[in-house]
This record gives sequence, structure tokens and C-alpha cells, in this order.
Amino acid sequence: MKKLGKQTMEFVNPPQFMSAASIVGNKESKGPIGDYFDEVISDGYNKQKTWDQAQIKMTSDLLDSLLDKAKLSKDDIDCLIAGDLLNQMVASNFAVRDFPTPFLGVYGACSTMIEAVAIGGVMIDGGGVNQIIAFTSSHYQATERQYRTPNEYGDKYPPFKQRTVTGAGGVIMSNTQGGVQLREATLGKVVDLGVADPRDMGSAMAPAAADTLLQHFEDTGRDPSYYDLILTGDLGELGKKLTKELLEETGCHLGDNYDDCGVLIYNSKQKVGAGGSGCGCSAVVLASYVLPQLMYGHLKRVLILGTGALLNPTLSLQGETIPSIAHAVTLESTGHLVEGIGRKKIQNKLADKIEVAKIEALNGNGG
Repeated sequence: MKKLGKQTMEFVNPPQFMSAASIVGNKESKGPIGDYFDEVISDGYNKQKTWDQAQIKMTSDLLDSLLDKAKLSKDDIDCLIAGDLLNQMVASNFAVRDFPTPFLGVYGACSTMIEAVAIGGVMIDGGGVNQIIAFTSSHYQATERQYRTPNEYGDKYPPFKQRTVTGAGGVIMSNTQGGVQLREATLGKVVDLGVADPRDMGSAMAPAAADTLLQHFEDTGRDPSYYDLILTGDLGELGKKLTKELLEETGCHLGDNYDDCGVLIYNSKQKVGAGGSGCGCSAVVLASYVLPQLMYGHLKRVLILGTGALLNPTLSLQGETIPSIAHAVTLESTGHLVEGIGRKKIQNKLADKIEVAKIEALNGNGG
């Protein structure tokens, strides 16, 4: 690796994305990018007895899907890197109980997916591993119960509050040729500007997002126009607006190439307040919406930030504020096609008449 500035790492041997998959809930499947997701669970219980068990099964099924799409077995994976929002990260821990593979549990709240990708990239670029799986998940009912007020309490839903995404997303990264490559990672700092309302996580996370974006542009010497898409994790409508305003105060202007995963995943008619949040939010958008577009050349360069509110419900009840963090990675198209990225019907749509069945042949001919 090569260090750029204060907080950015450039990968000398860029890790490659070989497979990506997502599973979402029914509400998420009806949003603007619903067709991109691989699977939809039947209901909040996912044919299990509890919401926690529903999330564990969703996460376990995600891992099976990732391996199946990449045509790999559990023994082919050198390390698993994951985290979630349940206490002691049980959704991730329990889902990998049957894997004969080392596991790293990481926690960055809703920034966990990008944190896991960055850590996996360092391990692959450094030559310590060949293939890793980075994944995370969240569940609306289970998460709301632990972080704010259980849904059954009938708490009011103010317009600035976000809905936790029910979803699991993950990727397989490798040191061999893939459809998209990881170019850089900018690690974020903990930022706390005093927001204390656990329902207003967009306002809490916006300063961290702005801080990491500014540092990335300073470290790399770029401006926002360099990227086809700049995507924050789950700031929602309010957090997205505040991030733009904070950056504009420094003279940095995000253009039409900026959006937020929490805004993309739901539409205004779904009554979800300011948009989506949760570990699964950026994970499913990255896996099923961003990576296929990069692979097929609809996007060339993407800067994506995982944004996390480091919220503790006990400390919130004691009047504490909400520190936040944001980690970023840059992704670039390789011009190489792999079967493991993208849903079949979306592959056909994005490929512009390139048949999925021809992908292997195209790769064999240098495609």
C-alpha cells in the first residue's frame, strides 16, 4: 500500500470484487432500486420464531448466495469480516458458525460494511489472504427494539427519523481479476458536534461524512467532479442536505453526482421519514446497485462512504450526545465481466444486449 496524505491508503495491487449479493425485506423490494436486489424475505420473521433469528437466517442465506454466485466453497475463503447492530454482533457471529474460516468481527455502526471492505482490501493487498467475504446486515424490528423504541410502543415517527433497512449485503474480494477494483480507502475519525436525539441520526452523522470527504479530497488532490458518483451510506434526506451545506461552507461543492443510499432505497410514498438507515442500507446498495453499474461501465469511478452513528441507548438516556464516523473507499471499473456481480435480469438490462451466458467466453477472449 501507499499512504496518501493523512488518512488515505492507495492499494498497489488493487483487490478485486468477484461476487456481490443482497437480501432485503418486502418494503425495500418495493423501493426505486427494488429490482436490483437478489432475494426478498417473506416477512419480518423470515419463517423463524424471532426477529433476531430472522436476521441470522437472512445473513446465513446471504453467505450461501455469495458463494453460489462465485462458484466457490467455504474452504475457498481465507477470512470473513463482518458486523451488525445486534448486541454482541450475534447476526454475524451466529451466521458463520459453520464456516471453517477465520472471522473478524468489526463494529462501526452503519459504516461497518465499508470498514469491512477497507480492512479486507488491506489484507489482500498485503498478500496475507487471497479471498475474503465482507458482509453486514440489519433488521427493522430487531434494531429499533435495541436502539430506540420498540415498534409496539407506538412511538411517534417525526419526519427527520429514518427507517432501519431490513437487508443483508456482502461481497467476495480477491487477488485475481474481477469485475470492479478497490483503489483507495480513506479512514474516518470520530466526530461529535453535540446532536443528542437518537431519532435524528442524519444530523449526527453529517459532520463525520463532511470531515471524511474533505480529507479524501485533500489527500488525493481531487475534487468531487472526478467521480461519476459520490454516495454516502445512510444520512437520509436531512443528513444529505446538511452534508452539502457543511461542505459548501468550506468551498467544496457536491454536484448532481452526489446521493445517499438512505435516500435511494425508499421512495417518498413509502412513509419512511427521512429515508433508510442501518448496517444493511449501504451494504445492499453497494452490492446490488453500485457494483453492477461499475462492472458494465455505466459508472467508471465511485466514491462511497459508510456513515455510522455510534449510538448507545443507555448513554442516550443519560443525556449523552451521539459521536459518529465515516469511512470511504473508491471503486473503479475494470472492464472485466464476472457472473457473480448483478442479478440476472439486471445483468441483461445493464449489459445492453450482452448475454449473461457469454460472459465467460468474453473473459476468455480478453473481454
